[in-house]
Amino acid sequence: MEFILASSNAHKVEELNKLFADSKIKVVSPENKVEVIEDGLTFEENALKKAKGYFDKYGKPTLADDSGLVVPSMPDILGVRSARFAPQFEDYKDKNNFLISEMSKLSGEDRAAYFVCNFCFYISPSEVYFFEGRVHGEIGDKIQGGDGFGYDPIFLPTGKGGKSMAEVMDWKMANSHRAKAAAAANRFFEGHLS
Repeated sequence: MEFILASSNAHKVEELNKLFADSKIKVVSPENKVEVIEDGLTFEENALKKAKGYFDKYGKPTLADDSGLVVPSMPDILGVRSARFAPQFEDYKDKNNFLISEMSKLSGEDRAAYFVCNFCFYISPSEVYFFEGRVHGEIGDKIQGGDGFGYDPIFLPTGKGGKSMAEVMDWKMANSHRAKAAAAANRFFEGHLS
């Protein structure tokens, strides 16, 4: 089954098709970007807003992804506002350094964090499905690794020996928050899509 991605990010289409390679799901780019105001209080709400916005425009099944970084000890930053964190900086290297600075006095459990991804598959107004994936770790005290994007260089996944998400790309492809959400969707749709 073909889903229009509720995003104009071509890289994300490519990544999702890799994650859904062994499934009945194919993700395609939209003809044009649809402006959607992401003012939901949860990842699920924002994913639904995006999926519905693109469904309303194109009248075809859509897939939306809302993801972010959560630091439980600092609940008023990041989360659903991850992409809008530290708006004075355009570059994620600057955002990452700013977050490291903001967390400089924190240690132990207070540095715990997790990435979360929420997929919304909007097939029709009466058929909407959500899948969530998380990967746990902590925020490092320096930028590490040149791969990945966003907050990957400062996020140290649990069990990876202090390496950042930007240093374990093969592991990330199979175990990231997005990979876990995709795996849950694959399991569900295996029996539901013809």
